Amino acid sequence: MKEKKKEIDETKITGFFDKNTKIDGELEFKGSFRIDGYFQGKINSDSILIVGENGKVEADIKVGYIIISGETKGNIHAKEKVEIHSSGRVFGNIISPKLSIEEGAYLEANCQTSDKPPKPIKESKPLEKEDVKPEDER
Repeated sequence: MKEKKKEIDETKITGFFDKNTKIDGELEFKGSFRIDGYFQGKINSDSILIVGENGKVEADIKVGYIIISGETKGNIHAKEKVEIHSSGRVFGNIISPKLSIEEGAYLEANCQTSDKPPKPIKESKPLEKEDVKPEDER
């Protein structure tokens, strides 16, 4: 008998922490995961993380996509998108190719809308007197 491989539907919630749950540690998951309780530690996934309105997350977050309606503190690195809803509160650093912030959301973060570090700015040399010509000589 052939075993049928189960595919994970990213749009369906495969894990959930309720509002009276408090967890400290590392979280790895496949599929969508929702946090309505308190989580502290590290989160690592290529999938979707949802921080509900009652959710509070203090973590180093590396996910595919994150939707924030609650509170997050720490570093957020999303491969696809960071979405902050009007009830969301974010403190920390965000790196993502796309960033969406609804009106009313609170954001106190450094944001980089790219997955690559910024290129260093080249310093230009100061102009010499000879390089500057009066208007009538141009």
